[in-house]
Amino acid sequence: MLTIHGCYRSRASRNIWLAMEAGIPFRLEPVIQAYRLPDPGAADAPMHTRSPAFLKINPNGHIPAVEDGGLVLNESLGINLYLAKKYGKNLGPRDIGEDGEMTSWSLWAAIEVEPHSIEVLYNTVGKPPAERDPALLARSIAALKAPFAVLDAHLARDGFVVGARFTVADINLAEVFRYAQPAAELFDAAPRVKAWLAACQSRPAFREMMATRDKEPA
Repeated sequence: MLTIHGCYRSRASRNIWLAMEAGIPFRLEPVIQAYRLPDPGAADAPMHTRSPAFLKINPNGHIPAVEDGGLVLNESLGINLYLAKKYGKNLGPRDIGEDGEMTSWSLWAAIEVEPHSIEVLYNTVGKPPAERDPALLARSIAALKAPFAVLDAHLARDGFVVGARFTVADINLAEVFRYAQPAAELFDAAPRVKAWLAACQSRPAFREMMATRDKEPA
């Protein structure tokens, strides 16, 4: 059985969503981010990203990590590409061209969007008000205008990222764009992105994942 190391309030949400979409049985091995603990070194601390046992699985000290048989993989977007190809049927690529497109769009999201979208999240709702940086928030929103326009134009083709159907590419991008949702002005300026993300988030697997996520301690 697939084992996902992490928690719902982390990038493991991407892998959990895909597993639910594809009907992949999985076991969640709880691992929390070390920075969320008052004393990660305490004897009674739960398994976390700096625990020696977890560092044997992912020496980078980040979640998620997955184990599938004897294979260990890190990096959430890459994990999803692997799971979709192995288990995902229509979620995965139908040919080498789609494979390239899904990889390209996933890397684009990680490089062009996520460094800015995560700052939108942190500096609106993710951090206490006293720790938010309005200037960084403004720069991040400005930096996202171009990639939002790129995706908006691309979605005009058929409403999906790759292959005229819902795939792992939509999951990977939707989870990166989700971080920017507190900046409603970005979505108002990119109506196709807004409609696409709403459609992605209306899927039963996403709703189930988020419902469980919301039950986890913040």
